[in-house]
Amino acid sequence: MKTARTPLEKAVALDPSWYARPDVYEAELKHIIAPHWQVIGPAGAVSDAGDVIARDIGGIPVVVVRSPEGALNGFYNICPHRAGPIATCDRKGLKRLRCAYHGWSYDFDGRLRAAPEMQDAEGFEPARIRLTPIDVIEWNGLIMARAGDGPAFDELYDGVMDIAGSAAMSKLVFHQGRRYAVASNWKVYVDNFLEGYHLPFVHPGLTQLVDYADYKTELGRWWSLQRSPVEGSGPYAAGEGLYFFIYPNVMLNIMPGRLQTNRVVPTGIDACVVEFDFYYAPGAETRALEDLEFSEQVQEEDRLICEHVQKGLVSGAYRPGRLSPAREAGVWHWHNLLRDAYAANGLPESAV
Repeated sequence: MKTARTPLEKAVALDPSWYARPDVYEAELKHIIAPHWQVIGPAGAVSDAGDVIARDIGGIPVVVVRSPEGALNGFYNICPHRAGPIATCDRKGLKRLRCAYHGWSYDFDGRLRAAPEMQDAEGFEPARIRLTPIDVIEWNGLIMARAGDGPAFDELYDGVMDIAGSAAMSKLVFHQGRRYAVASNWKVYVDNFLEGYHLPFVHPGLTQLVDYADYKTELGRWWSLQRSPVEGSGPYAAGEGLYFFIYPNVMLNIMPGRLQTNRVVPTGIDACVVEFDFYYAPGAETRALEDLEFSEQVQEEDRLICEHVQKGLVSGAYRPGRLSPAREAGVWHWHNLLRDAYAANGLPESAV
């Protein structure tokens, strides 16, 4: 369902109640985060049979495993017995999936193979018990997954690689990952990513590397793109920086010889974790240390400003402000996608 669009030239930001209401947060987990395709890790993390990664999608624990046939299979990381975890962390070379609580074990296709000491349970039928599957694919060296029924992957990511070019993500090698906790609603972090308006004021170091005067925003159906020339100094090679946001919580930062993926994971109504993974072309990883140090600085600057914004949003003293047509088109686009989702799921009009 699409809501009526206020033109960008007249647009205001979201009502602050959307950042503080428990019913909104629960609806977002179920109807916005879980059903949409998102990057959950590098394909190399599950390169061999029995390799497993454990993540969270929309508040649902999930697990992805490589089968002996080479397929990627994904499931709720929840044993049907009593909700124990199938995997408590990433693992390598498992022979079977085994619940860490009571030892029930499963094949890599999700079928129950053994349930200790259940022989006296009348009517117990192991053949009818399976792990709940989720959708998972491999795309350009990334594991993409969803835990619900939403738009098709090709619909969400349509046009991204046409712009980036097929070589942008080819032959890149995963280098390392970082996880950052932010004491703000997850949408505050996304809002912040979607505009370069704050760069001169929050990121003085980054502003020296990107061409703020030539910073442009483009809009797709489910994604937005910020692009800017970048200087060949510091951690970046000369060329163009492409900063994609794919609804609802994925960022792909593509620069010459490198890729940084971000996934914003809600962990509470006023808390989130941002998963950063770094990839480099062969030879470009010599920049990795400098790149990581610079990224840590930028992330700390973002964390601090997002936490300040969160306090302002929930203070009761803020009313939605006007958006900048020149600098906040991505925010406007994202807020409209959220408004559509809220309306489709029956959230009260009073908070729109």
